[in-house]
Amino acid sequence: MVPDRFAPVLADLAPLAERFQAAGRRLYLVGGTVRDLLIGREAGDIDATTDARPSEIKSILAGWADAVWSQGERFGTIGARHRERDYEITTHRAEAYVPDSRKPEVVFADAVEVDLSRRDFTVNAMALELTTDSPALVDPFGGAGDLAAHVLKTPLRPEESFSDDPLRMLRAARFLTGYRLEPVPELVAAVTAMHHRLSIVSAERIRDELDKLITVDWPGAGLWFVIDTGLAEEFLPELPAMRLEQDPIHRHKDVLSHTIAVVENVRRDADASPDFDFRRTRLAALFHDVGKPKTRGYRRGKGVTFHHHEVVGARMTRDRLQALRYSNADVEAITRLVELHLRFHTYRMGWTDSAVRRYVRDAGDLLVDLNVLTRCDCTTRNERKAALLARRMDELEARIGELAAEEELKAIRPELDGNQVMERLGLRPGPAVGQAMTFLLELRLDEGPLGEDEVGRRLDAWWAEQHRADPPD
Repeated sequence: MVPDRFAPVLADLAPLAERFQAAGRRLYLVGGTVRDLLIGREAGDIDATTDARPSEIKSILAGWADAVWSQGERFGTIGARHRERDYEITTHRAEAYVPDSRKPEVVFADAVEVDLSRRDFTVNAMALELTTDSPALVDPFGGAGDLAAHVLKTPLRPEESFSDDPLRMLRAARFLTGYRLEPVPELVAAVTAMHHRLSIVSAERIRDELDKLITVDWPGAGLWFVIDTGLAEEFLPELPAMRLEQDPIHRHKDVLSHTIAVVENVRRDADASPDFDFRRTRLAALFHDVGKPKTRGYRRGKGVTFHHHEVVGARMTRDRLQALRYSNADVEAITRLVELHLRFHTYRMGWTDSAVRRYVRDAGDLLVDLNVLTRCDCTTRNERKAALLARRMDELEARIGELAAEEELKAIRPELDGNQVMERLGLRPGPAVGQAMTFLLELRLDEGPLGEDEVGRRLDAWWAEQHRADPPD
């Protein structure tokens, strides 16, 4: 019996199923589409599988699909769009990685059961046939029961499944935490024994899977899984390194526990601003304390210290993100957030106008992300300390709002441009112009907008002082 919640999707697919049936082929909903419909999650894009070969799939789609794309044809996948929904229809496959290869060998199959046996987990190894009189669930490995029992296991032996595609070991972390599943002991043992196989997987695929893991609602269990099994050593060794460092400030016994708590503190709805980037801020939270192991020290009377860990951590973050082939924009943004994550705490004496301007200038387009990260970096059990931090953060955001209403905080720049400076001081392009612009920017940050006349007088006085201090030859 197919649950009623399948009905809208089945109705949408009925004309397509009729086309495959008329061509003498079978069509199945498969994988994540079936899994999510079974647990009541909304179906997004549609994944399907068929015994038709790619060229036949394209012929069947002609006249039904609004658009067809075939970038994945050599892997058996044809993409299509119909009425604002995307579809991926893939020929049944039996594939395996050869040793030390990053690319799978694709072999097409005729039976859906063969295709399902090569899938990652039993909860994804289910199909719903659409080309029969009534839809029929094909579940040879008990995926529906495992989904109901919250169990994560592979259709075949885990060693065979992870050898087929080692990225599945990292994907296990996402599924166990995203669907609240408990991995069976033999799965955990296989990952622990085989984590070195991840080395044959491209950095781009690992990066994409890390992004998916870090953006599930509660990624903590998945992060602990990759650490405890040794998998993190293969792509993010900075993470387990933090486990060794005692954290004297936060309530956690080590820096790693604190880090995972901060990651989970960053919520998708943390800020309603369109400038808030949830994925980017989650990654910044993951990396924000990676510099602590390298900067750990001890000072009498103060105990354990991590001086300049934000600077060291920013360098480490840049190196790791580049190794994982993140975009230049991601590398720059996340590295900058790590570098700035303690900036808020340097203003302990209150938020003067000058301090607010400098904070906003330093954060730039990352201001919202930085504020969210700063709030989420508080994991203390001390309610008084937590309330004090929240109040100070509220005060900062209020001051930013007040000044923004009076000044163009997002576009803080000197009130005179380079051409005006050269004309006023009689200069040609060169280092002296840059020094003058730096003086004017500092003036703008310290005192706010003064007007061109007053700024011109201050510039004249500064220039005269420079000549008195360093007279020309």
